[in-house]
Amino acid sequence: MNVDRDTVRNRSTDAVFERGVNYRDEGRIQQLDRFDDLVTASVSGSKLYDVTIEFGSRSIDTQCTCPYEERGDCKHVVAVLLDIAAGPPQDESGRVGSVLDNVSADDLRGFVRDALAEHPELREQFLARFGDDHASVEEYREEIAQLFKQHAGPVVFEAIDFSRFFEIAEQYRDRDRYLAAATVYRAVFEEIDEKYNWIDGAHNHYAKTIQTALNGYADCILATDPTSKEFDTYAGVLEKRATTEPRINDEQFWRALDDLEDRYES
Repeated sequence: MNVDRDTVRNRSTDAVFERGVNYRDEGRIQQLDRFDDLVTASVSGSKLYDVTIEFGSRSIDTQCTCPYEERGDCKHVVAVLLDIAAGPPQDESGRVGSVLDNVSADDLRGFVRDALAEHPELREQFLARFGDDHASVEEYREEIAQLFKQHAGPVVFEAIDFSRFFEIAEQYRDRDRYLAAATVYRAVFEEIDEKYNWIDGAHNHYAKTIQTALNGYADCILATDPTSKEFDTYAGVLEKRATTEPRINDEQFWRALDDLEDRYES
């Protein structure tokens, strides 16, 4: 994993870097796991925050559920990166791969069935990858609404992790099921916009999440090569959201609609 102390310092402000150093030295990293190029960790601050770091060939993508909105990585990410720089964690992918090579198809099927029965989120991802149906916008929105309820106290200060929904959408896109993926993206931007008056922190995180969902929605709609009538229906989703009260994110939705129309016409 190509990261050193100088790289970590350059990814954050001086003040945040020093706080990240202190967090690591104080033993605030509660859990750290690696699977191939993906590292997940839990870091204790005012509460326990989840950190996700993915190493690409030329990039390091980081995410944390804390409400930090300033430039660069937060102190929780800095602490984890410094720990990785000091000594990359053991990669579990090789051990898992060697076990998989020796598991019979029946045993593996039984294990997967039990895991899917116990973990609804994993079951949803499984169906997105291999199934032929998908949940409705309303069903996805209800799941997202439950996340807001879990984090509200009574308002939401931290960055809720919506990565599971984007992973489901990507699995649909990998199978060229663009309308199914668009359904997921639509649920994300609609429900976050609906709950925006609950949010009192990490505003940049939520704005970026809405934008990511809008971009994915537009890409998937255009990938279906819609007729003009179909396009009007899909574009109407954005127009309706832009005119829904209270109009907190209306400019973002109008821009997304203008961009979608320009791309369709060209």
